[in-house]
Amino acid sequence: MIRPRLALAAPATFALLSFGVASGASAAGLGDLIPFAQAGGMPRGPGFYLNLFKLVPVLLIYIMWVWTTGWVDDDCKELANTRFEMWNSIVFFTGVLGLGLIWAPLQFYAIGLILLLLAYFIPLFTYIYIRNQTVPDDNKVLTPYHLGEVANGLMNKMGMHGVFNKGDEGGDKAGPPITFVGKSQGSAKADPERVQRAEESKSYMAAKELVYDAVLRRATDIHLEPTTEQLSVRYRIDGILHAAEPFDRPTGDAVLNVFKVLAAMDISEKRKPQDGSFGAKLESRDIDFRVATSGSKSGEKMVMRILDNASAVGKLDEVGLRPKMVAEIRGVVTQPHGMFLCCGPTGSGKTTTLYACLREIDRFQKNIITVEDPIEYHLDNITQMEINNKSGQTFAGSLRSIMRQDPDVIMIGEIRDQETATIACQAATTGHFVFSTVHSNDTITALFRLLDLGVEPFMIASALTAVLGQRLVRSLCEACKEPYKPKPEFLKKANLPADKVDVFYRKPTEPQVVCPVCGGTGYLGRTGIFELLIITDAMRDLIRENPSLNAIKAEARKNGMIYLQEDGLRQVIQGKTSIDELLRVVK
Repeated sequence: MIRPRLALAAPATFALLSFGVASGASAAGLGDLIPFAQAGGMPRGPGFYLNLFKLVPVLLIYIMWVWTTGWVDDDCKELANTRFEMWNSIVFFTGVLGLGLIWAPLQFYAIGLILLLLAYFIPLFTYIYIRNQTVPDDNKVLTPYHLGEVANGLMNKMGMHGVFNKGDEGGDKAGPPITFVGKSQGSAKADPERVQRAEESKSYMAAKELVYDAVLRRATDIHLEPTTEQLSVRYRIDGILHAAEPFDRPTGDAVLNVFKVLAAMDISEKRKPQDGSFGAKLESRDIDFRVATSGSKSGEKMVMRILDNASAVGKLDEVGLRPKMVAEIRGVVTQPHGMFLCCGPTGSGKTTTLYACLREIDRFQKNIITVEDPIEYHLDNITQMEINNKSGQTFAGSLRSIMRQDPDVIMIGEIRDQETATIACQAATTGHFVFSTVHSNDTITALFRLLDLGVEPFMIASALTAVLGQRLVRSLCEACKEPYKPKPEFLKKANLPADKVDVFYRKPTEPQVVCPVCGGTGYLGRTGIFELLIITDAMRDLIRENPSLNAIKAEARKNGMIYLQEDGLRQVIQGKTSIDELLRVVK
């Protein structure tokens, strides 16, 4: 790899000086040289002065070329461009070629200078154009926005206020192309005073950059955690927390206050828990932020949940379900009455799956009502209600009112207590179809979760139609995943035929450069693994008479139920995820 740096400066500068001397001599005219002073002596003349008009342009281009080669090399590595050696070599050797062309016959100096400029600018602008197609807007160079920011920086250093990148209303639009909206979640009315108060903070731009960076990196949560000296920042991306650039403590505290003002919180209260919300607009996307704070030993901690309203609800066959399971679930959710439960830990995609199920129902001919905490997706022709514990509106209370509104389908965000579970089971046995979620490790233990809440076994047996257990596993990055041969012992332990499984895939073990697609994590996005428990008549009898974990599990296995681990192995064999990721999610 070529690493041209300032080491080239000495010999090249000598060559340029020689060029200036020679060109000067040419300008003076060598015909006026005086004769030899002595036999064999060197000719002397009036010239050998420096022609600055010819030397300075070449010298300036040479300095720019030395800096440019270093910038291209650093920029390629920062962007994890796997072709950095090619670009570095192109920019370097074309510059060398241009410096060579300047040594054309001296009477063609202008032509040589033009060739030098072309050899410098063409490869440089070609690289800039190609790299700008692959980076976010705020990382592009030589754009009007970038040039305005450079000019603002120079003016600030000279003690003047930057005048570029201003909006039509006179507000400072410098920074990322994201606009905060001061409004509470579920409210269409914005409060511009919140944003105006937040803009008065010196750390307002740092808050915008933080949120913009998190959205670009597909984060679902932003964690701001205080320590003695700084405010650490972490993003939850694909279910895993990743560290980001921290703030020093004064700046971090100011950023926290910016978000508290936007979310209509009390900035003077730093010990008691608070919660609020605000919005943002990024291009054509509307994004909501749920903000929660709590006191800690080192200061105030804040967590912001990012809810992107532009993310559409997927279909059943887009969430990772096997085709056979998609057909089974469609048959269940289109029944006139019953109960369909999704189970799994927090953040396993239960609500997303329930909304995908709601899309399978004719929303124009049926009255569908949801009760959620909070509303995470918006569907047309569905009545969505949000509970509010502060005002005394609970799941159970909302369900009672819903039952008087002639519903066909009811979706309950989560069954948390006996009252909610009992009302849901009663609704399922009185001509309604009920969707809901429970927190449990698998489908069998979901049944016993309802029993633990105090619901009668006969009511569970009569109401329940099916239970879907699920987890989310990270999908391997298609750009950098690497194949490997699995060990025969593992294949035998997993009951996989060694002659039919050629390779598994995993994230790069020793990556040479950081993958520009996934950012070096080896994973991009998530998909689901599932197990579906269909409640048969034999299973209803088991639940009514003597609920036994082993007996119900044996009956489910007899009916062909596939466990989460087995469905996860299907994703591993297909190369969608890795064994390490599967073992991380399912023990």
